[in-house]
Amino acid sequence: MSRRSFLAASTAGTVMTLAGAAPAAKKAAEAPAVTPNTAKVVPRKLSPNEKLNVAAIGAGGKGSSDIMNCSKENVVALCDVDWERAAKTFEQFPNVPKYRDYRVMLEKHPEIDAVTISTPDHTHAPAAYMAMKLGKHVYVQKPLTHTVAEARLLTNTAREMGVATQMGNQGHSGDGVRELCEMIGKGTIGQVREAHVWTHRPVWKNQGFGEPFPPQVTPENLDWDRWIGAAPWRPYNHAYCPHDWRAWQDFGGGSLGDMACHIMDAAYMSLKLKDAKFFTVEVVMQKGQNKQTFPLTSTIKYSFPARGEMGPVDVYWYDGHWPGPDGKEIYNRPKRPAGIPDNCILGDDNANGSFLVGEKGIITQGEYGGNPRLVPDDKMKDFKKPDPYLPRIPGQDHAQNWIAACKGGEPSCSNFDYAGPFTEMVNFGNLVVKSGKKLRWDNVKGVVTNVRHASEIVSKEYRKGWELPI
Repeated sequence: MSRRSFLAASTAGTVMTLAGAAPAAKKAAEAPAVTPNTAKVVPRKLSPNEKLNVAAIGAGGKGSSDIMNCSKENVVALCDVDWERAAKTFEQFPNVPKYRDYRVMLEKHPEIDAVTISTPDHTHAPAAYMAMKLGKHVYVQKPLTHTVAEARLLTNTAREMGVATQMGNQGHSGDGVRELCEMIGKGTIGQVREAHVWTHRPVWKNQGFGEPFPPQVTPENLDWDRWIGAAPWRPYNHAYCPHDWRAWQDFGGGSLGDMACHIMDAAYMSLKLKDAKFFTVEVVMQKGQNKQTFPLTSTIKYSFPARGEMGPVDVYWYDGHWPGPDGKEIYNRPKRPAGIPDNCILGDDNANGSFLVGEKGIITQGEYGGNPRLVPDDKMKDFKKPDPYLPRIPGQDHAQNWIAACKGGEPSCSNFDYAGPFTEMVNFGNLVVKSGKKLRWDNVKGVVTNVRHASEIVSKEYRKGWELPI
């Protein structure tokens, strides 16, 4: 590594290096402190009319659409561990340098202004942390991180470095979540006592298995060592990569990690859950708990105290499905509220959605917080939505919202000051799913308060060469 990259990747005496790193840092329950930018790396200042130099970490799959959303800028480098899956994206930029290791790409291209990160969850934080410490703006797919501790680390690092950030929960740029906030803020349904959020995930296989799968021959196109990255080493099996990694605890976050940053966003924003000083999470039901993958299905309950003028609220999450006696899948769903007829659609019907139960009524909305409406349907006949008072995102365009922030505009709407605490809350739910314990999180200090050795559950060990300062 050059001295510049070494300094940029160093903080609090712990170094994430390209090779030969120090032993993994002791896992911490408390939030990492914001440290001075000893590397003196600052983002390049651009005018709105200039073009960003953008690179992609993850160029296949979702990474393809993320970097193509930046195609009107200068795409200067592309990285993917699987050049076959990234081939179509590579064809769009034939003269752009390609890499398999994002650390090498970031080292070789100091001209990069901004990076899209569209990889499996376990790689989000190491890649985003290094990029930000080198003064790069980052767009990171949801969930922002793999662990609770990583979420707070990235939040603090973004503040320290002064970079523009965005999590890829594109619904947060939509008008729907703002309409919901205005409806709740104007007291349309009174104090909200409960929120119910559900998904039809998993849509991948291999969830509910308690043992690693047997080794298989690694495809020639895949750099398995770099795909594993910070996770504990295991031999390749097609059950892990390229599609089903979300099922496995070492790599993904299951259904909650996949979808909560979309579907739960409406409740998180409208109910001001970020302002809660603490909250608890507990398991209501789960099937297929094990140490390797996430359960086949789970229901968990978040409980939040009063937040300003908003009273206490319970938020329930439902995911998964299982075979019924007739062979048809039974999907885990909230009980239909009293007075809501069967022909009234809640959320996006059987796929994804949420509803909020207030003292004076019920509001439901879709996967991305869109189309908030009172139910039953006849409640909307004479209802007039409040006059808009929250700023809207131009074109409801999540990527352009971030690009404008990179060029000195207003902070993007799902920047890490919002997305970091949100992801922290989501990932804390997975701690409960994996442990089965009711846990209490101090949302201010960033610490679990009701179990011993809390540091062992909010973070994880990192493979040598991929450490983070947490």
